[in-house]
Amino acid sequence: MLRITELLCGPVEGDRMPPTQRDGSSPPSSAERPVVIWNLTRRCNLHCLHCYSQSQDRAYADELTTDEGKQLIADLAAYKIPMLILSGGDPLFREDLYTLAEHAKDLGLRCALSTNGTLIDAAAARRLRRLGITYVGVSLDGIGPVHDRFRGMDGSFVLALQGLRYARDEGMKVGIRTALCRRTLHDLSAMCDMAEQENVDRLYFAHLVYSGRGAGLVHDDLSSEERRGAIDYLIRRGVDLHRRGVKIEVTTGNNDADSVYLYLKIRGSAPAQAQSVFRLLQRRGGNSSGVSLGCIDSLGHVYADPFWRHYAFGNVRERSFAAIWEDTTDPIMRVLKDRRHALKGRCARCPYLDLCGGNSRVRAEATTGDLWASDPSCYLSDEELGISSTNGKEDSRASTHISVRG
Repeated sequence: MLRITELLCGPVEGDRMPPTQRDGSSPPSSAERPVVIWNLTRRCNLHCLHCYSQSQDRAYADELTTDEGKQLIADLAAYKIPMLILSGGDPLFREDLYTLAEHAKDLGLRCALSTNGTLIDAAAARRLRRLGITYVGVSLDGIGPVHDRFRGMDGSFVLALQGLRYARDEGMKVGIRTALCRRTLHDLSAMCDMAEQENVDRLYFAHLVYSGRGAGLVHDDLSSEERRGAIDYLIRRGVDLHRRGVKIEVTTGNNDADSVYLYLKIRGSAPAQAQSVFRLLQRRGGNSSGVSLGCIDSLGHVYADPFWRHYAFGNVRERSFAAIWEDTTDPIMRVLKDRRHALKGRCARCPYLDLCGGNSRVRAEATTGDLWASDPSCYLSDEELGISSTNGKEDSRASTHISVRG
């Protein structure tokens, strides 16, 4: 996640951007352990066009039981992860959600909720707040019918917005999560207006990743020019909100080229600030998949992030999350911890690799067939990055070519 407001407007709290471990040399300290997204269930009442888990409104067999979920939470708490994000599908379809959240609270594990918002009523919001949920992120992809078409259910926008309001009125921090693509681009300004009107705490705009049903949205993704325009607008809007004393954090995700773009944008006009931003982004390390971000699905499989459904490192029914996460005998895990020597093409030559981390490996593989190829969603030119284009072809490095798709 790129915290635009925090970086540009400060004061920046450096400890909010923990360093990442990329050399695999030793177990991570508690500050370096990953935020974990747990998809409690695959069931969802919506049919979103970009759903990485391809969820449907039906029961799924063999999902982790309540007892298995409690054991997982205990393992994660003992491992001292900084946060557990309860997600889905939609997590409110789990009847034991509150039991699991209470168990996490009792063990001192900080929890947030990622939801489509349609199932949150006043009673649910009250229970979530009492169980210590610190943040509720609600997906809203455009205004009204734009959202409904994207999410596959008429009336879902009204229900989601009401769910967000219930959570906000209970005193929990709330955020709006929006897919950044051509279907939602024209609602960018309206989404920011709505966030201000609704007094939310965060706006999160997520670039598309071609995984699950999202694999069919490649042609709906933004062009380089559209990405620049969107990020420029979010930068201006974030600074304007801060200047007017409106405490909304503007953020983006799923495209770490945004970090490099932000740094280069301010380098000429504010060199001292740019140096500070560079150091903070370098400390963050760019793409965090398999490093400071992990995912567990409803069956217990462990992934580098939610979009990696085609490659699991192990299952928490067989080994603890910590044992799986620190096992660098797995070839993909080993390279993710130190991917510099595996990356190819523009990524391998880029002088800003420390800021970006090579961006999305899932997106690179989905478009090229090679897990370590350049991410095509980097919208910065060779000239901007200060790299030579050579012949424009990807390097051939057979020793590090590891494909994870069948």
